[in-house]
Amino acid sequence: MHIPLVEELRLASPMDSSLILALILAVALALLLHLLTSANNKPRRAKQVPPGSLGLPVIGQSLSLLRAMRANSGERWIQDRIHRYGPVSKLSLFGAPTVLLAGPAANKFTFFSRALAMQQPRSVQRILGEKSILELVGADHKRIRGALAEFLKPDMLRLYVGKIDGEVRRHLDERWAGRTTVTVMPLMKRLTFDIISLLLFGLQRGAPLQDALAADFARVMDGIWAVPVNLPFTAFSRSLRASARARRLIAGILRETRAKLETGEASRSSDLIACLLSLTDHHSGAPLLSDKEIVDNSVVALVAGHDTSSILMTFMVRQLANDPDTLAAMVQGDGRCRRLDRDAEHDDIAKSKGDGEALDWEDLAKMKYTWRVALETLRLVPPMFGDFRRALQDVEFDGYLIPKGWQVFWVASVTHMDPGIFPEPARFEPSRFENQSPPCSFVAFGGGPRICVGMEFARIETLVTMHYLVRRFRWKLCCKKDTYARDPMPLPLHGLPIQLEHKVSPCVM
Repeated sequence: MHIPLVEELRLASPMDSSLILALILAVALALLLHLLTSANNKPRRAKQVPPGSLGLPVIGQSLSLLRAMRANSGERWIQDRIHRYGPVSKLSLFGAPTVLLAGPAANKFTFFSRALAMQQPRSVQRILGEKSILELVGADHKRIRGALAEFLKPDMLRLYVGKIDGEVRRHLDERWAGRTTVTVMPLMKRLTFDIISLLLFGLQRGAPLQDALAADFARVMDGIWAVPVNLPFTAFSRSLRASARARRLIAGILRETRAKLETGEASRSSDLIACLLSLTDHHSGAPLLSDKEIVDNSVVALVAGHDTSSILMTFMVRQLANDPDTLAAMVQGDGRCRRLDRDAEHDDIAKSKGDGEALDWEDLAKMKYTWRVALETLRLVPPMFGDFRRALQDVEFDGYLIPKGWQVFWVASVTHMDPGIFPEPARFEPSRFENQSPPCSFVAFGGGPRICVGMEFARIETLVTMHYLVRRFRWKLCCKKDTYARDPMPLPLHGLPIQLEHKVSPCVM
């Protein structure tokens, strides 16, 4: 028969009662200590999402950030959030709850964590396609990246130098030569579009199909970063329609290229479409990529190969207009033309070439200082403001919980303008890149397994273009007010109009 504990204590001897009370107190104390210890040891913040506000449904902080970017204060907007909430905070961007992460450790976590997958805003996903390399994870991402790497491997890139050289020279002859003023940004966009459409699709300049694709592509870019509301008057809606038209054009090119491959009129090295169509699975022999994967990733390659390079070269022109020492270090050859105690590049390379002889791979390898100028330009004006990942599972960073399905947002300027990483960060100093920058601090090309697969292609485009530009012309800015905004890419005031003068001699500066 069960005897209540109180009754047991009453019947027990005084010594037994004391022992039982002591045991009860010990158990109670142990239980209390366990609860307190668990509460103290348990990372309270691990159960909490970061500080901040998600704002209004769907819109969140999207409009606020876009307004700041267009007013050339996007970096300040990010820094204000960091000062208010710290390097980890929550917000809502482009229709999704988001965690902003800042600093080298955050970059490393973002680039290398297996708990995060590439995730573009919903607007980007719908415009660029769900089968693009920007969206895929795991084996599918590896397969697509490997296919694109086939098109961009060194022996293929060597073949592209001569084609890019020809496009650059024709572009300068047709659109720069004989003019006293030009507007740099639209010209650079047209140049890089001509180059990338030739190498991706085999389209020649001036072809009706190329002009149609160029018109649609410009509208596609207008809605890349926009609130994903598909109403007729919105930039997002116009971008979706342009994307659909561009996809139909690329799908038509794909069908024509497949027919040419079958008849021997095209080969694997003809262009990107031909290369991707030629790839097969090693085991089954089936096509490695579906037609939709080829179309989606061709759109992404068009964006990546066109916009980023054109922005870089535009801002290099802007920098060199106000920086005669850097320009002289790039251009001048031996003798009286050399003003600075640095190895000149472009005049020396030109002296080694015959009339009309194109640049080659070995010439580009000599342009080390010019590429450092490009990297410093990218540090100060990164074409990509930031990028997104998606949490595949609940994951912790710096003691905070990032819930499954949330976006993670990192911003390049946080480390690029950190004086602890780059002393006097506002000063233009290409020598910073004589040595490798600290890990996960210079992130103009991203980082980790998803570092830009076309980085070397961008280097070729930039070096070839700058070689002919700095040797043939000198220039100065037309606008006294020299600024830029982001939408979402950086855009210089009025497209960067410049006064242009032709060089009589390579030595005249």
